[in-house]
Amino acid sequence: MTEKGVLYIVATPIGNLDDITLRALKTLKEVEYVAAEDTRHSGRLLKHFGIKKKMISFQGEREKSKTRVVLDKIRSGFTVALISDAGTPGISDPGGLLIKEAIKEGIEVSSIPGPAALISAAVVSGFLEKGFLFLGFPSRYGSVRKKELTERLYETSPLILYESPHRIVKLLKDMLDVFGNRRAVLCRELTKLHEEIIRGRITEILDIVESKKPIGEYMLVVEGAGEKPLNPDTALNEVHSLINRGMSRKDASAKVSTGTGISKSLLYRESLKEERKGGQPEPT
Repeated sequence: MTEKGVLYIVATPIGNLDDITLRALKTLKEVEYVAAEDTRHSGRLLKHFGIKKKMISFQGEREKSKTRVVLDKIRSGFTVALISDAGTPGISDPGGLLIKEAIKEGIEVSSIPGPAALISAAVVSGFLEKGFLFLGFPSRYGSVRKKELTERLYETSPLILYESPHRIVKLLKDMLDVFGNRRAVLCRELTKLHEEIIRGRITEILDIVESKKPIGEYMLVVEGAGEKPLNPDTALNEVHSLINRGMSRKDASAKVSTGTGISKSLLYRESLKEERKGGQPEPT
């Protein structure tokens, strides 16, 4: 019986080619196949380092069918290196299914560590004290995206997201609406020639991004809600209390927002929703 091969998860540079590791180069030279997110993109990387390999494309909808192809190669005893366009495969990139199926079949999976945009953004943010929560790419649909953000409103750890240049402005506006004007760090083109790191409140970052055409890959790090996030029902109770004492919903939401840091738009919407349901949240 033919001995199974090995699946290597190989991290490649996120921009600066000098960031590739010696072990990654050695592995890419020794394996028999390279499974790549985009063979054209990865082909240029391999050519730069003088490496010639048979390649299997993992792009887009091909991931499921190509997973079977790669597994067949490994079952036949061949070694395969999985790489993405940049960084570590499997982090918001194709490859997760292949890794999962390989493990299920008892195939040896070996990580060749290296660059990861996620980690680079996390460490330059200055927000790391006890960890972070990585959310990957948010939904491209506005209503779903806002729901995803609202579910993380009281998360105390910093949030890290990836976003495309086409939707970065929409994401920032949704975050401002849901989280309020929190501190954030926007990273663009990390390790590349035109690397840019923008620090400030969400409104300040939004002004800068809107002032020019968004280009490149973005990572956004947003500070958490704090060590003792306010119970959402408590905040809504305060809004309703002010309304009952004669204050307008708009002013009540703004006042509670100022005291808690919770988005006034979110407080307004949620208090209106509670009223339309025929009641207001129970005291906690």
